[in-house]
Order: sequence, then C-alpha cells, then structure tokens
Amino acid sequence: MRGRLAIVLWLVGVGTLGWNAWAEDKFQKLTGAQIQAKFPGMEMTDEVHWGDVFQANGVLVTTEMGHKTSGKWRVQRDQLCLQRATEIGSGCYDVWVSGKNVQLKGKDSTLPLEGVLQRPK
Repeated sequence: MRGRLAIVLWLVGVGTLGWNAWAEDKFQKLTGAQIQAKFPGMEMTDEVHWGDVFQANGVLVTTEMGHKTSGKWRVQRDQLCLQRATEIGSGCYDVWVSGKNVQLKGKDSTLPLEGVLQRPK
C-alpha cells in the first residue's frame, strides 16, 4: 500500500511541476516594438483596485481606489518605463504577456506586477 501511495504522490508532484512549467511557458517576453504596438490606448489593471491607462501621447493616467494621478510612460531598450507621480512603481520593466494577462518584471523586485491589459472602461 505504501508503494502505491508513494507512486501516486510522485505522479502528482511530476504533474504539478509539469503544469507549472507549461503555464510559465505561455508567457512571452515582448520586444520594444511589441510593447509600443500593444500598450497605447490600453489599460493595465487588477480589475478592482487600480488601473494604468497608457495614452498614445505618452501620458500615464493611474487610478488607485478612486484617486487619479498622471505620469509618463515610454519604451526604452525592450522595456516599459514608467514615471509616476510618486517614486513607488516608477522604473523600467520587462513585459511578459499571455493572452490579456500581463506581468511587469523589474530588476529590483523578485515578484512581478500582474494584471490584465484591456480597453479602458
């Protein structure tokens, strides 16, 4: 009985690792040209608490819990660079996408900023 349980647990573990690897492979890193084509006129949001609207003229309009601020955005060397009203969240990020799901990965953070990219509501 223990042998079967060990095999089942091993298969579940391998299946989980395989699924996680497959899920990560779905995300593709964007080039600067792809970022420039994908972001203008779009909003990156968690669909509840915050949203960043990337206007075509380089203006970044952030709404957090009903409070709006303005900043700037640009593409530089295959990265999305954000200049916010506060230093928090400002900087340049690698952009990874899977469908409408987006991850911004900065060099100074171990966790990505995650959201969806959609037309502003």
